[in-house]
Amino acid sequence: MDLRARLRRTAMNLPAVLVVTLPGATELRLETEAEVRRRGWPVAGAPAASDLLVVCGVPAPQDAEWLDSIERSMPQPAVRTVVGDRGHVAHALDQARRELTDGAVIVTPDSAAPGHGDVHDRDAQHGGPTSEDHHAAHFGRDGHGHQQPPDHTAHMEQADHQGHAGHMDHMGHDMHAMGEVAGLPMAERADDRDELRLDQLHVPIGPALPDWPAGLILRLALQGDVVQSVEVDHLPLPPGPRLPFWDEPWLLAAQGEDVSKGIAARRRCAAHLDSAGRLFAVVGWEDVAARCRRLRDELLSGASRQAIGDELRRTLHRVRRSRALRWSTAGLGRWPADRGRAAGVTGPALAAGGDAYDRLRMWLGEIERCLGDLDDAEPLPSDDRTGPRGRLDGPSPPSLALLDVLPELLTGAEFACARIIVASLDPDIDELVLAPVSGAARA
Repeated sequence: MDLRARLRRTAMNLPAVLVVTLPGATELRLETEAEVRRRGWPVAGAPAASDLLVVCGVPAPQDAEWLDSIERSMPQPAVRTVVGDRGHVAHALDQARRELTDGAVIVTPDSAAPGHGDVHDRDAQHGGPTSEDHHAAHFGRDGHGHQQPPDHTAHMEQADHQGHAGHMDHMGHDMHAMGEVAGLPMAERADDRDELRLDQLHVPIGPALPDWPAGLILRLALQGDVVQSVEVDHLPLPPGPRLPFWDEPWLLAAQGEDVSKGIAARRRCAAHLDSAGRLFAVVGWEDVAARCRRLRDELLSGASRQAIGDELRRTLHRVRRSRALRWSTAGLGRWPADRGRAAGVTGPALAAGGDAYDRLRMWLGEIERCLGDLDDAEPLPSDDRTGPRGRLDGPSPPSLALLDVLPELLTGAEFACARIIVASLDPDIDELVLAPVSGAARA
């Protein structure tokens, strides 16, 4: 083994991890993120920057194509592992690292021939790397899928989003009859709002972007950098009875099980920290995003109010004082509360009204209020049916209404702002199991 191979093998001891979460696998995602952080492994924001692909949830047969495409776009050696059950994350990561270190060789022109390992055999069977792999490799302008921190720039640049969208060109979703040249989608012509004939590009986003609602797919029609229309879709929901992770305390209490107010407050607080962390990551505030996720995991692990309260309050104070954050999110996705109420929206999104920044402020306020109830041992009333995203006893789950308002909020917005608007709502596809008919109609 030469020096380069030794260095590569050593590097594989700290592999860069790309996590893809399927609907119904929120708890597995949280366990995976906590374990990856505990090991000190870097988190990749793009296939081209990753060594290990971790799929949280058991893929359906129709998921094989786009998951294979992601893996093909990763630099070799690369390993994909599937985590399907709680408690198996550590074992799966250990096994994946062994496979990476055992396969850590330097790829040379001679060694890249068919028969020189599983990776090259697979590429040979598929006819070599395709233009789809090229799309996946250009996941983001910096290889992480995020912009600079808000102190440097407020919004993600259009090129960043084009990189994200390109990654999804090949993931098994149609491109609305667009022409292609060398496998690349070409623009069509359509009237814009000023009745001018401009290029129109159909761009699917999701389902495997970092800091993106698990399983969500948006198909956008763009003219220039403006969203003209939006179609909302999602990956199929997993079969079998399964309660949405973030709504469990309230649903279990409604079924007559003993659930304390402290458990419900802990779950609500963690849910909002998870959503806020996603929004901070999208706007590029990575250090605060990481802190929110660590605090989220400590809450879910049972940390007391005394152990976590001071740091949590300092984090909230820092966020509220950030003028750059406010500037980067204010005015995006603005809609009045009466329109949200008419659409069936409940919970923080309705109470906030306003824009993306107002919705973030509402999460922060609920986090602070929940902090005082973390150790409350009183039973949660069975008629308390308001989860982190809204009322669970309405005609449809809260996230279904959030999905329904996305086209209205995104149409007319700049492409660079679309992910911020989505993150400020953070719909939970897992909740659609509470409305089987509506959920099936979308799948």
